[in-house]
Amino acid sequence: MASATFHQAIVTLQSRGYFSNSSLNQENGIASFRLISKGVKLDIAFTRRETYCSRRRSFTVIQASASQTTAPDPVLSPSNGTASDSKKKSNEAALILIRHGESMWNEKNLFTGCVDVPLTKKGVEEAIEAGKRISNIPVDMIYTSSLIRAQMTAMLAMTEHRRKKVPIILHDENEQAREWSQIFSDDTKKQCIPVVTAWQLNERMYGELQGLNKQETADRYGSEQVHVWRRSYDTPPPNGESLEMCAERAVAYFKEYIQPQLLSGKNVMIAAHGNSLRSIIMYLDKLTSQEVISLELSTGIPMLYIFKEGRFIRRGSPVAPTEASVYAYTKSLAQYRQKLDEMLQS
Repeated sequence: MASATFHQAIVTLQSRGYFSNSSLNQENGIASFRLISKGVKLDIAFTRRETYCSRRRSFTVIQASASQTTAPDPVLSPSNGTASDSKKKSNEAALILIRHGESMWNEKNLFTGCVDVPLTKKGVEEAIEAGKRISNIPVDMIYTSSLIRAQMTAMLAMTEHRRKKVPIILHDENEQAREWSQIFSDDTKKQCIPVVTAWQLNERMYGELQGLNKQETADRYGSEQVHVWRRSYDTPPPNGESLEMCAERAVAYFKEYIQPQLLSGKNVMIAAHGNSLRSIIMYLDKLTSQEVISLELSTGIPMLYIFKEGRFIRRGSPVAPTEASVYAYTKSLAQYRQKLDEMLQS
């Protein structure tokens, strides 16, 4: 029934001329299609069954990911070639990871998990500082979790970027949301960066610990038990997620949606959370389950990777936005910064 409706919807859209190209695949219980219009590409997957947050809560999810096709950036383009030529020559892409700034529940020492809590004033300042530190790194696509503290961090960070492109959150919740958020100026589109939000990048769901004070919880259950819930790889808190469960969804999303963007030469920033980012770093650095549980990520501190020839190379974290060798620049990043300097000085 759902499959028939799915096919009919595609046929209707094509017959009305909304999309110039589409493809449909059905495999392993997943129906997916790609629709390509003049300025928008939609990749939509219907899954029969998908787990959200807890093993006890399984239900059907309709998952959609949208990405605007981005226009060539003159800063990325060589003077005698195109942006695509530049990508072929460099064969590399930048990946920036940022853990959100301090949240209001971080400040109160409460377990936050999937509760949607905003940043504190300190968190806002951390996000702005993170933006200064990546202000010379190209960004073509941004991915955040569905939680406001990660989205605030991404948006505030981009206010400091020297390219001054505007991050635009893509709304694909329904047809009206997509229609009402369209951009009708090609010139404006060239100055925008698509922002995709995904619950799969959310923080680990802490179950019955969410909203509890961390110290009071340790006093109640014992610091040893709380340490196991917080720092073990495969032991979840009551009705919550373990790091292993969080990694299953976060890494699967990264492989399916983000890595293809990097393969195509796009520079990507991810603003997310301690545990979802640790999960992704576990995949990037090929860490063991024992190594990842000791990995600590500071709030608001960006980490840079270079994706080249199918490998992720960690370039470290910055110490200040004005130092030329902050990120141990690759040749391509150094050239980008030089062209950015020239463009802003002209």
